[in-house]
Amino acid sequence: MMAKSEGPRGVLPSQTIRKMLETGEIAVDRPVADGQIQPASLDLRLGVRAYRVRASFLAGGERTVADRLSEFAMHEIDLTNGAVLEKGCVYLVPLMERLALPSDISAVANAKSSTGRLDLFTRLITDQGTEFDTIDPGYNGPLYAEINPRTFSVLVRPGARLNQIRFRKGEAIYSDEELEFLHRSLGLVDGDAVIDDGLAFSVDLTPGADGIVGWRARANTPLIDLDKIGHYDRDEFWEPVRPMTSGDVILDPGAFYILVSREAVHVPPDCAAEMTPYLAVAGEFRVHYAGFFDPGFGHAAAGGTGSRGVLEVRCHEAPFALEHGQVVGRLVYEPMLDTPDILYGADLKSNYQGQGLKLAKQFK
Repeated sequence: MMAKSEGPRGVLPSQTIRKMLETGEIAVDRPVADGQIQPASLDLRLGVRAYRVRASFLAGGERTVADRLSEFAMHEIDLTNGAVLEKGCVYLVPLMERLALPSDISAVANAKSSTGRLDLFTRLITDQGTEFDTIDPGYNGPLYAEINPRTFSVLVRPGARLNQIRFRKGEAIYSDEELEFLHRSLGLVDGDAVIDDGLAFSVDLTPGADGIVGWRARANTPLIDLDKIGHYDRDEFWEPVRPMTSGDVILDPGAFYILVSREAVHVPPDCAAEMTPYLAVAGEFRVHYAGFFDPGFGHAAAGGTGSRGVLEVRCHEAPFALEHGQVVGRLVYEPMLDTPDILYGADLKSNYQGQGLKLAKQFK
């Protein structure tokens, strides 16, 4: 069971994030946009300039990101009228949000769903930071996004939301015993739950009517404008993945795949979940991105009937034969400090509620 602590622990809900904006614990350069506050997180927005840098870096020690930027910046880019972030390059973008956290509140960041599905490797860095995507309690300072487009070059503008931040009071991750209880009580997945250091995700390689089990990104594709929703022809950017007669799919080194989990997941309204990166001990492939699952994801209280987890998969070193039902990721659950006043899929325009195998929202 969860370790005892002084006072309640958990993830801060939407109504608390709203109060943090009112008190200045979260400061913004521009007014908060519609839909920016999520049930258990806040979308972060790109500012008006970006820097092409020659290497990824952390501030570390007593240094600021601005101090280190003077070492690594190659040139500055104005995003005001839109600018291209090119595949294979690394960029640093000051964000429109900054923090003045209380001493008992920490934070963690992650790429948004559409960001991961476009293979945009995005991480948060801070002044004096020694880890990506992790913010210590009491942090006071600016936020920056490091962006590395790995498959597609993209057109971005100020206000684009590539990553999101979740705030926590203490640590309160559910133990395997608690997950077992939650699954018996509420049904966290639509079948048998494999629980071992979290709720296991396995890959679904059962062909649909069209024989497709996933998508592989094409090389040398056109530019993607992130503001264009439902705009791009899927076949110009992706090729279908079909299993061999054995049922396996062979992953090619360096290729980027979109696959789907076999399990349909439920996240109760008083819980939040996070998908942790999974490195297969038996093979050289990896689910590339972690991701947040908001309260209400796939849950009946938010109009859901279970939602599959979309898997962004990359193979390293050698070709790897992926089998149907192979474990490729894990979900860790944690309690909300309070039930949020908005739920994923019920109170928001949620692009991925009830999803199956689905590409990023920019595609038709």
